[in-house]
Amino acid sequence: MIVKNVKIYTMNDAAEVIEHGYVKITGGKFTEVGSGEPSFDDKDIIDGEGMALYPGFIDAHTHLGLTSSGVGIEGEDLNEEFDPCTPQLRIIDGINPIDYSFEQARKAGVTSVLVSPGSTNPIAGQIYAIKTAGKRIDKMIIRNVGMKFSMGENPKLTYMDKDDSPCTRMAVASTIREALFKAVRYNSDIDAAESEEDLPDYDIKSEALLPVLHREVTAHFHCHRADDIFTAVRIANEFNLDYTLVHCTDGHLIADELAEENTTCIVGPVICDRCKPEMANLTPENAAALTRNGIDTAICTDHSEVPIEYLPLSVGIAVKNGLSFYNGLRAVTEIPAKIGRIFDRTGSIEVGKDADFTLFEGNPFEVFSSPSLVSINGSIVYRNTGE
Repeated sequence: MIVKNVKIYTMNDAAEVIEHGYVKITGGKFTEVGSGEPSFDDKDIIDGEGMALYPGFIDAHTHLGLTSSGVGIEGEDLNEEFDPCTPQLRIIDGINPIDYSFEQARKAGVTSVLVSPGSTNPIAGQIYAIKTAGKRIDKMIIRNVGMKFSMGENPKLTYMDKDDSPCTRMAVASTIREALFKAVRYNSDIDAAESEEDLPDYDIKSEALLPVLHREVTAHFHCHRADDIFTAVRIANEFNLDYTLVHCTDGHLIADELAEENTTCIVGPVICDRCKPEMANLTPENAAALTRNGIDTAICTDHSEVPIEYLPLSVGIAVKNGLSFYNGLRAVTEIPAKIGRIFDRTGSIEVGKDADFTLFEGNPFEVFSSPSLVSINGSIVYRNTGE
């Protein structure tokens, strides 16, 4: 397949924009990205008619498929609220790919998402990057990319209602530290073992945390309030974790301090109210403030808190409040791909990467805009017929 006569926002590290370009797709991958007219024929040619071609959008923090639209508690599979430490949980065992929200994601140009467990547990489980097209989750997975940690009100209130620990911020942090220290000891015992008989007894929780300690996956810290953000940073630094700050609602108040940490942030949801005390300082200017301070910032919906189809609109609101258009694009392409450790596969238009892209006639972040075409792995998953 060839798509020609398009303005290509490559979102590569060189920030290249090709004014009049084309892409060639073979076997689900970009095999050529160029300017001008393609010099070869293909029976499957799409004339973009001057539209803009972008990488497929990526939502860096969702619960897509873990909460089924219009179902209620029977379709809620994002929080295991009876043990505050559950790193062994894999969200792919709870995702329903047939949920209507996947179709809504594709129609909005969202081709990949990072799906996370909920935030009731200080350590909630494993995060996976998946494509938004498919019937079977095993074929949609890009890879395991992270571990979910939660600070603040959500774990506090969950276990306070159960008359159990943790019910203070101190205990939340302590729960996380204890699990990480156990995993460190477990790892040391494995390294010290001289034979299989010397290996420690299998510990599913510590085993699940080893990739976090080895920096093979990213620690995603749910945190809103400034003190919770700094507690997340403190713990991450204590254990030398590769980490990102999810929500980071007070980030605009402490952006200068966060800039010293060389961290990344996932801001959102943008379209919401101040629904709990720790979100009192919520502002749509957050993404712009963090970006001005040199912090790579992605924008998320936190679906189903905000439906996945409003990811482009969320970017539009951030752009309205000080974020540049190009940094808005980065916030749903390059940056979430890098945070999600999938930039080798998607997040930019480059030869060798998955052919995930979307075509827009107008500004993709305006409320009246819809993609004209969406492709995942080189297959057209949505075409706007105008009907």
